[in-house]
Amino acid sequence: MEESVSGFKATGDWGEIVEHGERLTRALRDAGAVEAYPDEFDEWDDWRPKSNELLDSELREKTAHHAAVQEGAGERAGASPDEDIQTAGEKLAESYEKLGQNERGEAVEMWQDSINFVARAADSAGRKALRSVEGTVYRRVMTQVAPYYFDNALVSANVARNRERADPFVLEVNVNDDELKAAVADQLASYEEEIDRWHVSAAKDTETVEAAEGVEQPPETGSDDDSRTT
Repeated sequence: MEESVSGFKATGDWGEIVEHGERLTRALRDAGAVEAYPDEFDEWDDWRPKSNELLDSELREKTAHHAAVQEGAGERAGASPDEDIQTAGEKLAESYEKLGQNERGEAVEMWQDSINFVARAADSAGRKALRSVEGTVYRRVMTQVAPYYFDNALVSANVARNRERADPFVLEVNVNDDELKAAVADQLASYEEEIDRWHVSAAKDTETVEAAEGVEQPPETGSDDDSRTT
């Protein structure tokens, strides 16, 4: 796993990606994310890659579902696009007034606020327009653009795939709360010291692993008892 400003990143086969997601989920839980962001944690736990899922069907469909129902900042604040445009105009007028009073610092701040309100209005209008599109069409278009990503107030994550690499999958997750992110990093470090081998908490499904990784599974071997010699 690599830790950077942008998040926690792991590269490997499908099993390693699933393991990375499970470690982060446990770290989030141990760091207090369930108490601080209960709904967002459940959304992440539902979306994260699972060992018994197919990348191009289950994960793509979950991505479409979460993106379709997600509200933007303006919608969460209860403001309509028209209200945000009106506020943007008021902020812009105030910025000109401050410039006339030679208060450049406050003028720049209000100008930036104006831009933010315009952007929020456009975002809200765009989301509403997309939701008005028939569901199947929306899913097909959206998942072609960004098929495997997740974003809410708790985490932002994406899965990338490159069939030409030896390690074909990448899962990168960023914790959006900086204080919680630091606590998650500490938890992950403690797991490295305390846990020798991570056990993926999902039922083994060799057909799904074959589909996700594009490889055939080796034939099953006998039990430990069968392999012993006397």
